[in-house]
Amino acid sequence: MLTKDEAICIRALDYSETSQIVTFFTRAAGKISAIAKGSKRPKSAFDGPIEVFSYGKIVVSVPNKENLATLTEFEQQSNFSRLADNLFALNCSFFAAELVNLLTNEYDPHHGLFDSFLQFLKDTRATSHERRATLSLLILFQLALLKEIGLQPILNACANCKNNYCHSRAGGNWSEVYFSSSANGLICRDCQDSFPDKIRLTKTAANALSNLKLLPESGKNTLNEIETVLIHHFTELLGHRPKMAKYILKT
Repeated sequence: MLTKDEAICIRALDYSETSQIVTFFTRAAGKISAIAKGSKRPKSAFDGPIEVFSYGKIVVSVPNKENLATLTEFEQQSNFSRLADNLFALNCSFFAAELVNLLTNEYDPHHGLFDSFLQFLKDTRATSHERRATLSLLILFQLALLKEIGLQPILNACANCKNNYCHSRAGGNWSEVYFSSSANGLICRDCQDSFPDKIRLTKTAANALSNLKLLPESGKNTLNEIETVLIHHFTELLGHRPKMAKYILKT
């Protein structure tokens, strides 16, 4: 059965001297792994090897959902080549692609996540020389990903007692703010003893998480603090640390 779709390549491996196995994240069908026969030949039907972040229209032949699909056409519209101009922007994009690959299943469509990922790549290309802006975009994408796969963390209240988080409240149970992966969200001071995995947040970081409009204007230290928490959270969710995580918080 031939399937047409809009797709972004999130993984590409050499299969032979002339062919590749590529993983596409598609808009209609979700993640698809396919063999691209002859893609490494100079005069291939795909205009050369398929690169990660290549985006366009694909046609795949899907025999059944247990075997690899076969890529028959790829009309490339963009490869986001400017990402390679800045190593940090490139690493953030690879990290985002890794998370999409790890946290989605084959043939499980997430239309909203596809749109968010494509927009992330476009925005990152546009701001690739602004490290703070790129990190802010990555954080927003990671939170969008968690929402789209049904794991949205609770960031406007205590995930345990449900008491609303108030930005301006300096005392009471919000005099200290924590994040807990096991609770999947913010934890107030009164509940923190029940969550050994908690990580304490500065008020600035907690405010930005609970009101994402503050994120783009947040400082480098705040963004690094939030990203450290998110990397820890993804590590807990996956049971292992994502490979690209080590490249994100380097100065």
